[in-house]
Parts: sequence; structure tokens; C-alpha cells
Amino acid sequence: MRGLMHGVMPATTTPFCADGSPDLDRVARHAEWLVRSGCSALIAPGSLGEGQSLEVAERADLWRAHISGAGDAPVIAAIGHASTAGACALARAAADAGCRGLMVLPPYVHSGDVREAMTHIACVSRETGLPAMVYNNPAAYRTDITPRAIASLAESCQAVCAAKDSSGDVARIAELVRMSGEGALPESFAACVGLDDGALDGALAGAAGWVAGLVNALPRESVVLWERAVAARGGDDHARREATALHEWFLPLLMMDTVPDFVQRIKLVQSRVRGDAAWERVRAPRLALEPRDADDALETLARALATRPEVGGRRS
Repeated sequence: MRGLMHGVMPATTTPFCADGSPDLDRVARHAEWLVRSGCSALIAPGSLGEGQSLEVAERADLWRAHISGAGDAPVIAAIGHASTAGACALARAAADAGCRGLMVLPPYVHSGDVREAMTHIACVSRETGLPAMVYNNPAAYRTDITPRAIASLAESCQAVCAAKDSSGDVARIAELVRMSGEGALPESFAACVGLDDGALDGALAGAAGWVAGLVNALPRESVVLWERAVAARGGDDHARREATALHEWFLPLLMMDTVPDFVQRIKLVQSRVRGDAAWERVRAPRLALEPRDADDALETLARALATRPEVGGRRS
């Protein structure tokens, strides 16, 4: 199962038509581009993005559009809902649409305690039998699912085979890797980095994958950064130097993933890199960036593009 959830996995942004409906043609083309650029799997919709503003039927259409563009790469459905029953229904819809895995979030609104969050995640993970990734983001969901709790989930629910950690503490990745090596978690368990600015440290700590945001705009740079960081973990000093240099260049952009309006910023960068202004459309309650914030993001992008490194085999 580790092979399903590894490498660079974009948490994909959702494009919208002028009438506000999801732009499924753009979804399919975007999925194809990301996979062609080297991404291992696609996670849709981005869970802290606009995915939760989509109706169930819209999500099902979105999953099918991703699958049509992704070729052999797996599409993993992000499953988040305020109720356990609702989340289970979404999981069934994802399986019916052809998704090959789930990323399961704690329940919304009522964050509850760890016992409730774990029970919710276990119920959803068992619903379809698809491989399931536990998503831990205590800042966003106010429930901290520790490595020990994740191990308990994996022991009680065979479908749980991966975890995305967005705590910002790289020690969590190292702990999950250690637990896997010592038998507290399955040897194939995939610990995944969940924050863009933690990619290098997470890879060096042993992470199997990176669930990424800015990859939607710059997939080749993201994939090469990850590949070089993994090679550095294996003792390749040249790869470490390359990964460090690429990370230093990329970091101002990666930091856009850490602010409240990160979706608008990522979409703005996408629109300029791809030359397609339609990517800037957002769904309420999100609004377009304030002019000064847009200017700030564009200045950061301009500085990055002016010094954009050559990464071997860049495909666009």
C-alpha cells in the first residue's frame, strides 16, 4: 500500500467556470499536466481549499475528471464532513467514482476530543476498504492525532496505511518512521509531509511522500526538490547540495501555503505561470485577494521566476 501514497502528491486546486461551476475540462488537463510532470498521485479536492464548498455531486464529477486526466496515477479522495454518516457517504461516492484511496479528515465544526476524531476516522476508513491516509492538522481541526494514536488506528483498521502530518513538527515524521521500523506500525506505512515549507526536512527525516500545494503551479520544481531530498537522505552529498539550493529558491513561494489566503495565492501563481487567468476564480466565501496582497504575491513570484533554476527534464 505504501506504493499508492508516496512521492509528490498535489492537493489539487479547483478551477471554476465563469458561472461558478467546477471547470471539469480544466480539471482533467491539470491532472494530466501534474502527472506528466512527475507527480505520483493526486489528492482531490484540496481539503483546506475550496473542496468543502462543493456539493456531493460536484465532488463526484471532480473525482471523475481527475481520473480521466491522471492516466495510471491514483486519485485519492479527500473526505471531510461535519458528520460521520456524511463522511461515509462521501467515501462511498469516491469509491464509486473510481478513486483508489482516501485521505480522511477529522469531523468539521465539532472538533471533539481525540477519541471522537479517531472513531470518526476509523468508521470512514472502514466504509470502502480503500487504502486510507489519516490527516493530522491540529492548527486547522483543533484535534491532535499523535503518532501513537495513528498507530492505534492502523492496528484497529487495516485500511489505514498512511498519515499526512501538518503539525509543523518534523519530529512527528521521524517518530512515524521509527515506529514503522520497529513494528509499532506496518513496515509499509507511509508517513507524509503535509506542509509545503516542511518538504526538505520531512524528506530527510524519512517521509514517504509530500502532500503539496505550490506544486499546482510548479510541479517539476516540486518533484525534483523531493527526489533530490530523498537521494540526500540516502547519503548523496551532491543531491543534498542540490536539494538545499532548490529549497532556498523555492521557500518564499512555499511559504504562501502557510497563510490564511493560501488558496487565492496559489491560484494566482498558477494563473501567471500557466498564462490562464481563469485559475484565479474562487468560490465564496473566499474572495479575490486584496490588491496589496495580490501585489505582494506577484512580487514574490517575479523574484522567483527571475532566478528560476533549470531542473532537468522540465516539462510544461
